[in-house]
Amino acid sequence: MSLKKPVVMQIIPELGPGGAEQGAIDVAAELVRAGSRAIVVSHGGSRVHELKRVNAEHISLPVHSKNPLVMYKNIKRLRNIIRKEGVDIVHVRSRAPAWSAYYACKDTEARFMTTFHAPYNVGSKLKQIYNAIMAKGERVIAISGHVESYIHNNYVLDPHKVRLIHRGVDVSRFHPSKVTPQRLIKLAQEWRIPDGAPVIMLPGRITRWKGHLEFIDALSQLGRKDVFAVIVGSDQGRKKFRAEIDEAIAEKGLSEQIRIVDHCTDMPAAYMLSNIVVSASIEPEGFGRIPIEAQAMGRPIVGTNHGGAAETIIHNETGWHVAPGDAADMARAFSHVLSLDDQSLALLANKGIAHVNANFTKDIMCDKTLNVYAELLREKYGLDDTAVNNSIQPQDAAA
Repeated sequence: MSLKKPVVMQIIPELGPGGAEQGAIDVAAELVRAGSRAIVVSHGGSRVHELKRVNAEHISLPVHSKNPLVMYKNIKRLRNIIRKEGVDIVHVRSRAPAWSAYYACKDTEARFMTTFHAPYNVGSKLKQIYNAIMAKGERVIAISGHVESYIHNNYVLDPHKVRLIHRGVDVSRFHPSKVTPQRLIKLAQEWRIPDGAPVIMLPGRITRWKGHLEFIDALSQLGRKDVFAVIVGSDQGRKKFRAEIDEAIAEKGLSEQIRIVDHCTDMPAAYMLSNIVVSASIEPEGFGRIPIEAQAMGRPIVGTNHGGAAETIIHNETGWHVAPGDAADMARAFSHVLSLDDQSLALLANKGIAHVNANFTKDIMCDKTLNVYAELLREKYGLDDTAVNNSIQPQDAAA
């Protein structure tokens, strides 16, 4: 028996910036390359065109809404899509649409699965019930060991249903050899970086838990007037906190040494401009793309020792762990990195690149995710491994 062209529908609230969104786009592209149909349902966003570029399909629905009435109406909307398009697998990446999708899959042949992108706050009993939908998947993907532990500690589910699949970076983009000198010069001019200044970069949207104030404090304690720092990220409307950051910079006399850039369209070049990349989150991140992107670019990474960063950075080999919220510890790490000679930095770069290539690439993430889809297809159709794998394996790999 041959298997029909598999149809996988991913659901995510919106297609904007972020790791969950990037994962959805990457997996959609890999599904298309494998000869499957890839459908993404979202409320839209700035990255819909990226799906069209890889020949994936996008359907716009208000799946971003947490309004119970809208969520209820989405059940019928999603069920209609499942039946009309012959969807085999519904893969949900967020809680609100997960509730709609779970009930939409009832009375259809579609399999329901989820991805935990973060450990959700437990909070009230109602919040616990709301969160629990993510554990109801026939397969549940955890994006890090940190998230996997959270799942097992907070939900009653068959542990054999959980799959650990780390996020991955596109090493065809994020590699030192891919960045031209012209791109570096252009970005250095845009950011007005002083000639010869060591650059310390903190990428990430401006929100309190990302550790911007601790980063500023660490720069102050470093006490080097030759160092230039760049904070890359939007405040996304958090004007009060942005004002707090500006005030902290002024109070510590760092106004001439710190530049805040709302957005960067060439992050590989941004990493290459940096002598140190920082992930300063004071709360544990589910995964965190900054550490693996920095290592893929061969740059020294200083990250707080919790959440995903505790897994992706090898302390003293590919980067350095510092205590969360400890500005003094961060300053000591900055000082150490800036004291390293060229040979030590080259060794660190090679180890970082090799570490990412072995564990955290986009291809590894996509292959493991497609393997989960194959498991569900195998169960759905009762076929052997060869038939299922051939139906969802990338065509160039099958050749």
